[in-house]
Amino acid sequence: MTEDRAFGFTERKAAGPQERWSIFLTGFLSSDARRADASAWLGGCIALVFAAMSFSCSSPLTGGHDGGGVDLGGVREASDGQTDVPIGGAAGTGGHPGTGGTGTAGATSAGGAATDDASTGGVPTSAGGTTTTGGAIPIGGMSSTGGTAATGGMIASGGGSDGGDANGEDGTCDGTPPSCVGLAATCGPAGTDDCCKSLLVPGGTFYRTYDGVQFQDASFPATVDDFYLDKYEITVGRFRAFVNAGMGTRATPPAAGAGAHPGIAGSGWDPASNTNLSADTASLQANLKCGGDVWTDTVGGNESMPITCLDWYTAFAFCAWDGGWLPTEAEWNYAASGGSEQRYYPWSSPPTSTTIDDSYAVYNCQGSCTPLNVGSKSPKGDGKWGQSDLGGSVSEWTLDWYASWYSVPCLNCADLTAASDRVDRGGNLYNIAVGLRSGYRSYHVPYFFSAGSGARCARSGQ
Repeated sequence: MTEDRAFGFTERKAAGPQERWSIFLTGFLSSDARRADASAWLGGCIALVFAAMSFSCSSPLTGGHDGGGVDLGGVREASDGQTDVPIGGAAGTGGHPGTGGTGTAGATSAGGAATDDASTGGVPTSAGGTTTTGGAIPIGGMSSTGGTAATGGMIASGGGSDGGDANGEDGTCDGTPPSCVGLAATCGPAGTDDCCKSLLVPGGTFYRTYDGVQFQDASFPATVDDFYLDKYEITVGRFRAFVNAGMGTRATPPAAGAGAHPGIAGSGWDPASNTNLSADTASLQANLKCGGDVWTDTVGGNESMPITCLDWYTAFAFCAWDGGWLPTEAEWNYAASGGSEQRYYPWSSPPTSTTIDDSYAVYNCQGSCTPLNVGSKSPKGDGKWGQSDLGGSVSEWTLDWYASWYSVPCLNCADLTAASDRVDRGGNLYNIAVGLRSGYRSYHVPYFFSAGSGARCARSGQ
């Protein structure tokens, strides 16, 4: 692994023969998925209609990779339905090959060595590219910074709100998303908290990736408006409702424009991505078994664990279906940093504290590992506004494409310039401590999924 300080990225190396063999076995075991029962799909769709009608909540809306450890890779069936394309990483490499075993741009910390893969300055550009082991990647382009998104009726398009009585006085977003209809409160350290709680993140300005210790470049300010961010990562139980409704496949993709950020035009679902979803429900369920023994085809003892083995497309489809969106990289970084506090870790107090152990986060797992229930380290490991597991547990996909340079200026911005990789944040249970920093950037090809990849959704108050 080499690091280029001038461009702020860490070059990933392609997996070796042992890693590629591990990936092949994972793909082989998932290749005999069968088509889901059509009647179950129809019943799920009917249930979805009634569930979606019940979800509303009102609020003011004012406007590298992994730090070492094991990250078991997954496979995504090729869009032509002919072959399984290896897209995952392997034990001990800290990095991930791209399609066909070719490395893509990424940021890793191997063997426990601390690295910093944050953007280090400069003006965004859409020209040129930085050569990595996977080839050239566009390293800029201005992101959309306003406008009204075409949301397909899923998301309100910004503006203020008179509040109403649906907004919790404790800063929670009340209402029942489709994934939460009839779901028991089994999350948090005592297993009694609402798994669907979404908490207000008051808007403000901060410096992206700045942590006051390891990265002190304040060249990249960003401003975000108020938004809600789910307290917990998407759980197995919530994702089961999505699967049971027959969603997340090429036959049931999100509507065009669904899942858009309410303040970012063009950020909704692109129908050209339909072919990147699983072929059918059976294939989706097979992909969810990429490692870690978390997903089960029937209800079991893992319903409060974070769902793993999510690629970017499936994570986006879930949040769109559930009435939200994938948070922008700026939103995610803002929440984890505690806004202008610029916390080193999401829980750091004072903000420059580098204290970490397994009482704060699920991380540095060695060998055969299984995630813990979401919120198991709460409240000690919570962020400023109460979100759990922003560091460790599973890496969380964001809306943005990865660019070596952050876009400036940034007002509710996201990088929508197509590139090779999407950004994920937060590190996961396989990472060493450095991968859990609030400012640490990670990125993978969007069809990558692993035993450490998951997501959480953002929401408006409309």
